[in-house]
Amino acid sequence: MEWLQNAGIVNVCYGLENLELPLKGNYDPKQYKLYYKDIGLLIASLDREAQDDLRSNNNLGTYKGALYENIVGDMLVKQGYDLYFYRQDKLSIEMDFFVRNADSLIPVEVKANNSVSPSLNKLVKPDNKYSDIRFGIKLCAANIGFNGSILTLPYFTTFMLRRFLKERVMG
Repeated sequence: MEWLQNAGIVNVCYGLENLELPLKGNYDPKQYKLYYKDIGLLIASLDREAQDDLRSNNNLGTYKGALYENIVGDMLVKQGYDLYFYRQDKLSIEMDFFVRNADSLIPVEVKANNSVSPSLNKLVKPDNKYSDIRFGIKLCAANIGFNGSILTLPYFTTFMLRRFLKERVMG
């Protein structure tokens, strides 16, 4: 894994042990996901049928979530974020990524459709047990909007996420 990361082939996303700041001191180095830095490598690693499906825009829904999650992960790394995810089977919570601003832990969900997962709703509830989480971000193919504690952004705005979070705190 380290060789692939140092060679610039993959980004490593570490599993958080607890949903609290700081992120760097709160992950398990043995629990991780790998994301290709090059989406072309991801597609090339699929079997021939899957590659043909993607080229002909056939069965895209089957692959869309994984493709967008991989692309968003790479965009977050290019903004200077380290990648972290969370999975807690007992509570049925799974979140794609976490970033932070000056004082908040922010769950980031990548969706192939415009729905909101129960996990994101649980994490941003006002009465949740996660004091470092104040709002969440959903990235999907929808317009910009705020619904309760969930900010919806189109995928393509991920490259501006760090700037937005900085200005949101300052402004």
